[in-house]
Amino acid sequence: MTMPGIVWLRCCVHRTLLVLFALMLGVSGCGNEVESGRHIRIPLGAGGIGFLPLYVMRDRQLLEQHAAAQGVDDLKVDWLDLGGPAAMNDALLSGAVDVIAAGPPAFLTLWDKTQGTLNVKGIAAISALPMYLNSRSPTFASLDVISDRDKIALTSIKVSIPAIIMQMYAADRFGAAEAERFDRYTVSMAHPDGVIAMLSGTGDITAHFTSPPFHQREVRDASVQTILTSDQVMGGTTTFTMLSTTEAFLQANPELVAVIVTALSEAQEWITREPAAAAEILMRADGNAGLSKAEIAALLQDPAIVFSATPANVMRYATFMHSIGSLKHLPESWQSLFVDDIHMLPGS
Repeated sequence: MTMPGIVWLRCCVHRTLLVLFALMLGVSGCGNEVESGRHIRIPLGAGGIGFLPLYVMRDRQLLEQHAAAQGVDDLKVDWLDLGGPAAMNDALLSGAVDVIAAGPPAFLTLWDKTQGTLNVKGIAAISALPMYLNSRSPTFASLDVISDRDKIALTSIKVSIPAIIMQMYAADRFGAAEAERFDRYTVSMAHPDGVIAMLSGTGDITAHFTSPPFHQREVRDASVQTILTSDQVMGGTTTFTMLSTTEAFLQANPELVAVIVTALSEAQEWITREPAAAAEILMRADGNAGLSKAEIAALLQDPAIVFSATPANVMRYATFMHSIGSLKHLPESWQSLFVDDIHMLPGS
């Protein structure tokens, strides 16, 4: 790994260690402001291209601009360095944040568990893109041949996209009773940590289920091979990241929720229109992941990477998770999971 790549990864790892301090500093004294719609706390997510619209919203102050257009002139937005599905869910449940960004499986888990209490609901999709299961072990060329020598790094066990994708693969390949067949091989690890573990060749990690641009950095190493993608299992484009919040926040801040949807849509359109400028924002936020600005800009134009508020394949996750008992409640439709503001979109 090049020296800039090592510095970038170590900075990302160090950043995650400061999360609890950021939350403790951000939580106190915010209650009344949040209720009035003047203050909102949003974690930036686990990093990578899938969270780029949030970086653009922060960098271009889109929330503040659209709030001002709606008569909220003094909106304060706290962008917190917090990532990982489990950490996101815990932060929302504890009241430490107001809106979270995570994948559909983590959202569905939280939606299911909060029925009749917090009633968590989706706001909109952020991005849709493939995730890649990369292996550095020559003997681990397929999930079918995984052994006790193998450990797979992913952002969160049980609730992350990779965890559910592997359960879906196992159920299809070995039967529904074997859905959790690969769970015991997984280890929770932030994406930057996973890249370090993969490329260092030391330790127990022999595989990493990751997303762009971390995937692109890993496969530059000749010893790394991609053995599965989420698109292969899901049969096409699938929402990677999405925003969600609690019923209490929705009821107290309907105008602010509309502002979030509008600002998010503008950020998504801007990334598509200005990939080079968007690449600069991503590099400032996350580093370059060992890629050049031109390479990142080109990656943003990959047809497999979509920035859209429209939920894609969320109901497929829900149906599967309900079928194996991970969800007690089966959503009636994708619209029942999301706020009214996006019900006109062609979601799934």
